[in-house]
Amino acid sequence: METPGPLKHIRIVEFEGLGPVPFCGMVLAGMGAEIIRVARPNGGRMRAETGDAVVLRGRPSVTADLKNAGDRGKILELIAAADAVMEGLRPGVMERLGLGPEACMGVNPRLVYGRMTGWGQTGPLSARAGHDINYISLTGALHAIGKAGEPPTVPLNLIGDYGGGAMFLATGILAALLEAKGSGQGQVVDAAMTDGAATLMSLFHSMAAGGAWRDERGANLLDGGAPFYRCYECADGKYVAVGPLEPQFFAALVRVTGIDFAVEQQNNRAMWPGLTEQLEQVFASKTRDEWAAIFEHEDACVTPVLSIAEAPGHPHNQARETFLSRGGIRQAAPAPRFSRSGEVRAGDEVRVMSIDEAIEGWRR
Repeated sequence: METPGPLKHIRIVEFEGLGPVPFCGMVLAGMGAEIIRVARPNGGRMRAETGDAVVLRGRPSVTADLKNAGDRGKILELIAAADAVMEGLRPGVMERLGLGPEACMGVNPRLVYGRMTGWGQTGPLSARAGHDINYISLTGALHAIGKAGEPPTVPLNLIGDYGGGAMFLATGILAALLEAKGSGQGQVVDAAMTDGAATLMSLFHSMAAGGAWRDERGANLLDGGAPFYRCYECADGKYVAVGPLEPQFFAALVRVTGIDFAVEQQNNRAMWPGLTEQLEQVFASKTRDEWAAIFEHEDACVTPVLSIAEAPGHPHNQARETFLSRGGIRQAAPAPRFSRSGEVRAGDEVRVMSIDEAIEGWRR
């Protein structure tokens, strides 16, 4: 049966890596791309049985020793039949293995070669080690997250690895594939997490330029400084997320909570400490789920803060089938949705095939 999804005719060779590359592979496989993942002997560090089954879903793996000329030649056979390659090794490593852009495009001139690094292919830090926290620290993103007077809060690895890395890599590969359809020529996509994370900060650069953003934590509209855009603890120690930025939604918050506050003073910073104190007291008077029930039918932008375990059970997520269960693991379903071409609603279990089997499959 033909694989559904808008990328069902796209073939990609994914070289094993950490963080953003496998996540990018998961996203593209969820849109129907036919991906073969090249793993190192003994499985490297990304193994399904060690909890990586979610990000490895939707595409098979082959094992290859890239330092072995025979294995390397077979991988080049796969690449000759592919539309794109993606890898996440340090600059120069793939070239030393004989699988850099020049070698790969030598067997496939239309190839899009996606490269994912933290610092980029060039620049004084390009050869240095790093992780998400390091990449976002140089972009202004980490500095902006956290409470006033406290160290920056580590925001999971969503900004550098996934938002600034994997999603920009996916976008770059897809853009280059579109261009190759017209030009008949491939190209290299240099996706750096620092570049992507910096781009994600565009709104805040704009706000700062207009005098609407202070370069300090916990003092602004969207960083927890505003009392109407932050989380509040409830009577049971759980939290609600409060975000009525617009006046009509803020008016609903004031009405439902019954606090004594003039809605027209919402953006008066001098009133924020008193408003914060009132909201802290009122939300502490009931449990999280009691507040969730009270605000369920109100346009006040108040929602319960759910744990990873709780999120799949929320009625909205259930109605949209936002989560699925695969191999006994609860996980997010592929996104986004497509009206005509369909989407892969469940990732395949991780499976391993031989290189020869993969080559023969792509010859058909």
